[in-house]
Amino acid sequence: MERVSVEQEVDAETERIRRLHALLATELAAAAAKARGVLAAPTGEELSARYERDVSVHRWSERVSALSAARSGLCFGRLDHTDGSTSYIGRIGLTDPADGENALTDWRAPAARPFYCATLATPLGVTRRRHFQLAGTAPDERVTTFHDDVLDGEADSGSASDPALLAALKAPRGSTMRDIVTTIQAEQDAIIRLPLSGAVVIEGGPGTGKTAVALHRAAYLLYAHRERLARSGVLVVGPSAGFVRYVGGVLPALGESAVVFTTPGRLAQGVVATAVDEDDVARTKGDLAMLAVLRRAVADRQALPAAPIALELEDVTVVIDRSTAAEARRRARATGLPHNAARTAFRDSLGSLLVQQGLEKLDQGLEDPPELAELLRGLDIPEIEPAGAAEVSAQLRAELRDDLRSHLDFHAAVEELWPVLTPEQALAELFASPDRLASAGHGLAGLHRPEGSAWTVADAPLLDELAELLGPPPAGRAQPAEPDGVYAAEVLSILESADRQIAGEDPDELRPTDFVTADVLAARQVPGHLASVAERAAGDRDWRYGHLVVDEAQELSAMDWHVLLRRCPSRSITAVGDLAQRSAPAGAQAWADVLGPHLGDRWTYRTLTVNYRTPTEIMALAAEVLAEFAPDRRPPESVRDAGEDPWQRAVPAPGLVAEVRKAVEAEAAQLERGTLAVVAADVEGLADLPAEVHTPVSAKGLEFDAVVIVDPERIRAHNPADLYVSITRATRRLGLLHVER
Repeated sequence: MERVSVEQEVDAETERIRRLHALLATELAAAAAKARGVLAAPTGEELSARYERDVSVHRWSERVSALSAARSGLCFGRLDHTDGSTSYIGRIGLTDPADGENALTDWRAPAARPFYCATLATPLGVTRRRHFQLAGTAPDERVTTFHDDVLDGEADSGSASDPALLAALKAPRGSTMRDIVTTIQAEQDAIIRLPLSGAVVIEGGPGTGKTAVALHRAAYLLYAHRERLARSGVLVVGPSAGFVRYVGGVLPALGESAVVFTTPGRLAQGVVATAVDEDDVARTKGDLAMLAVLRRAVADRQALPAAPIALELEDVTVVIDRSTAAEARRRARATGLPHNAARTAFRDSLGSLLVQQGLEKLDQGLEDPPELAELLRGLDIPEIEPAGAAEVSAQLRAELRDDLRSHLDFHAAVEELWPVLTPEQALAELFASPDRLASAGHGLAGLHRPEGSAWTVADAPLLDELAELLGPPPAGRAQPAEPDGVYAAEVLSILESADRQIAGEDPDELRPTDFVTADVLAARQVPGHLASVAERAAGDRDWRYGHLVVDEAQELSAMDWHVLLRRCPSRSITAVGDLAQRSAPAGAQAWADVLGPHLGDRWTYRTLTVNYRTPTEIMALAAEVLAEFAPDRRPPESVRDAGEDPWQRAVPAPGLVAEVRKAVEAEAAQLERGTLAVVAADVEGLADLPAEVHTPVSAKGLEFDAVVIVDPERIRAHNPADLYVSITRATRRLGLLHVER
């Protein structure tokens, strides 16, 4: 039998992939046409018809987005099975309409699992696994080479180029994170495919792929539980806005849009907090004891008058004293409503008590004088009940009620004793008042700060908890709905992009890698139309998500978790992190500390042990730092070498910025392609460097081809874990500039 050359196999695989692109283009065109047709179809004036139209348009436009996202790197692998059959693995599932056979298997489907998990010891019915290396753009992608993993001794090994994983690890980094669907490893796949129900904590050292696993698990769950999660969506929490920008394109690139991204500083609706507190203050704010503090702070705003408040009505003067206000407050609190909603009950109860007080005073004023009553009794003349007494009493009650309703001082008193509050107002006034802090709890004096101070990240969960305790303020006037043309234009924009992609125009620019955040989606909502799940979720503080993903979970305080778990009552959670990388003073020192109060022991723990990012030479230096502050923790094992050790040199403190610039320029010259970053405890004066500039905290979760660390001893002095984080951001080259003192 004539042996097929590698070149012939490459050509055959390229032809196969281009046939798959043709199938995809056909389905994409059909989906776009269907969406356009539904959008153009008349619906009449009935609300139900418009709703059904919108549902259908969303369904088809989301299919367009998913198909469009799959175009780049459409097919990346092949499986040869023991029964002689062959299957191709890719970003989306495709069926050949000619014979109804499966032409491409979605990477998330159960049938694709052997591509990630088959081994020589457990081949899972596979004789050979083939990884493609692709070049070109859709629809003209081509196979440049392939690598075969032979799982059957009788199978032909084919080409033996670099394994797909190492090739991906050696590739230069970009400004955004790439998906790893072509290189998911077995230990990662096992976590990605865990059941939807329950909470799972995934711990792994630097470079173990925690973030990638969490995002791909979200994509897998959206695929495997489409009906459930398509209605509720997924909330992804990252440590910073920079991190969200870095990872935000992964899920859209996998065709998933029912996702909202946020950060701990955005947990309060409408607030974007970036400032940080001193460590002691952050620890206090992050503790669950703040729940009782906030409840007392709200109760403290439901006040009793310091002195009686007299209200002169037309026929009588009534008085709001402490006992009257206390009874109205008791009745309002008994409703169990949030503060702002219960204010109506307080106002009405106080008004009712004052009306009754006024009736009693008027009734006493209308009685006969004592001497006349005594005379009448001496003459044995019976008392006569006035005609229509009940009607007179009802009329007086109505008149008193009307007087109170229109009495400005009555409403001023209600506002003084039970004011309408926003979370921002309540928290700002609490922190600005030593007296209010003392009333709310012991040991809170350190929280005092001037009113008008910037919100901190630790304030965000407190603001959200206050929003729960206060409830919304009285509703204002509704905003007018935007015209139908805005909604239609948004849908047509999606379809026009699909048309251009079908035609092969600018495919890289049109790949849907935009991420979605609460602020972005809320701004895009169009009233009067069916918004997407992500848009509706982002604009609704009370939205309940079907799954929660938390990255760098060790940074979240107990208060952060309290707020987040309210958004996910099903407790379906993927939390990834590394306790050794904790920077936040209120973060987790042990997972049970922050999860125990909410979940008890009802959570699963998994670990990732292989470092795919950091070369062994850099990881050796990081391991020395880790041993200093966490000798009980083992660093992950790196899978590759860089071929060179990190460089270190000392420079004088005067002229430090100039030395940093020289080092950065030298590193930039070493990099033909890739990313470069500077990490320093103090970034002042470093803004104009030809590199990204980060603090250890803002660099968390990011990766760069080359990193220059400025004054590592200063970073170590603040927190040794920050130096550990800084060192492990580099994937190829690392330099440390020590400062001579």
